[in-house]
Amino acid sequence: MLPRALLPAFTAALVLFTATACGRKEPAPTGGPAPKILLFGNGAEPQDLDPQTVTGVPENKLLNAFFEGLVSYGPTANDTVGGVAERWDISADGTVYNFHLRAEAKWSNGDPVTAQDFARSYQRILTPSLGAEYAYKFAPVIGAEDYQRGTLTDFSQVGIKALDARTLEIRLKHPVPYLLEAMKHYAWFPVHIASVEQHGGLTSRGKAWTRVENFVGNGPFVLKSWRPNQVIVAERSSTYWDRAAVKLDAIHFFPTENLDTEERMFRTGQLHKTYELPAAKIDVYQRDFPDSYRSDVYYGSYYFRFNVTRKPLDDVRVRRALSLAIDRESLARNVVRGGQQPAYGMTPPTEKYTARARLTGDLTEARRLLAEAGFPEGRGFPRIELLYNTQDNHRRVCEALQEMWRQNLGIEVGLINQEWKVYLRSMDTLDYDMARGGWIGDYNDPNSFYDTFVTGGGNNRTGWSNARYDQLLRDTGRAPDETARMELYQQMEEIIVQELPIMPVYFYRKVYALSPLVHWPANPLDNQNWKFVHFKE
Repeated sequence: MLPRALLPAFTAALVLFTATACGRKEPAPTGGPAPKILLFGNGAEPQDLDPQTVTGVPENKLLNAFFEGLVSYGPTANDTVGGVAERWDISADGTVYNFHLRAEAKWSNGDPVTAQDFARSYQRILTPSLGAEYAYKFAPVIGAEDYQRGTLTDFSQVGIKALDARTLEIRLKHPVPYLLEAMKHYAWFPVHIASVEQHGGLTSRGKAWTRVENFVGNGPFVLKSWRPNQVIVAERSSTYWDRAAVKLDAIHFFPTENLDTEERMFRTGQLHKTYELPAAKIDVYQRDFPDSYRSDVYYGSYYFRFNVTRKPLDDVRVRRALSLAIDRESLARNVVRGGQQPAYGMTPPTEKYTARARLTGDLTEARRLLAEAGFPEGRGFPRIELLYNTQDNHRRVCEALQEMWRQNLGIEVGLINQEWKVYLRSMDTLDYDMARGGWIGDYNDPNSFYDTFVTGGGNNRTGWSNARYDQLLRDTGRAPDETARMELYQQMEEIIVQELPIMPVYFYRKVYALSPLVHWPANPLDNQNWKFVHFKE
């Protein structure tokens, strides 16, 4: 059933679409001057709204509405502006940052946002019992790794300190040129410690503090309601320090794992923006609705993880055979569509960095490797399963892979799909053989991809470990300049391509439908500061 608040916009848009559909008009919903409610397709029902225990793009969109870190995205979505911090000082050697917080920054319950809130939040994400997937992002901070491992128990020895209520000091082991970029990510957001503590969530996840009645945030929007698998409603915050700049009255986030359903919602006025477009509808939108069609550069890789702890995938020859037996060009051109580029490595190219290493070989080599591993022409190969999170575009890719392996290697691979939260749990516990994966950069630097596969990293999720790879990652922190740092990443890419804990498939583009009424600044991370999103005049 459609929420009552959406009925006027939906009815008007439906009448408009019904009257004009035969004339190939744009299927854009109407926005209405007041209230200004953005109807947003958010992909999947989120794991949770705890910025220190989740990982995923749907969660990212929500958390950027409800929380704000020290720094944030600016109006172009490609710049960096102060968030809770109005300014910051960096020492001459680049290892000490002092952030000066705004006096007017407040939580949604009216409490001031303090440096102590940030310090205690960072202590929480590093607490071993929390098991935060993104704890490794704090590795450059003095003492952070030791505290997260439990070998250091005195947090005062970690390089994070509230010097006073409005000054936060962060001390690093070495300069981190991308630190401010990285701090835009939700792992660096604060939580309202008193609320988290009251509901038992300081050292454990999945607690009641993220329920609507208990939720306290510090972002431009507040959590008004959450109807699981239906809609999450965010309303403009009355306590946010820059509330005058917020142009939307509300955002309605719709979980829409079924892309055909989501596209119909857009076409009939129930959404202003889709999470994606079904691949089968891309040509239609390019031809008939060009003002609503968007295909943006997206800093991400689409790949499949191998669980290297399970046979026969513990054998790199098998992983390489599977990787060489697929036709990436055909997948990108005929299955995925939308301009994605075939990927023969992990890290997408940018003006700043392009990886040299590249997966090479052909079908003849794939068959040779499989035979060498003990499975000539696929004989005796055990049935393995390919896991993907429920979505039609993922299903199409997996079915294409399944057929390629059947024809090219003579092996049968089963398919299994799970809804988002169950899928993430399977990944976290290594309860899979092969699994659809992908990575969107958390910030515009190759480090955001390479640190993902560090041993024990919360987002590794393959069981793979390589001591030399880990050492190279540590060495990047001591590189004398950017050229030397990028060269170390080149060596890390070579290891990934040689050992293949993942099977790269393509580099993303963000393909979606957007109402021409909406001002949506695009950037390669597809991240927004929601206060800069608005309806056009």
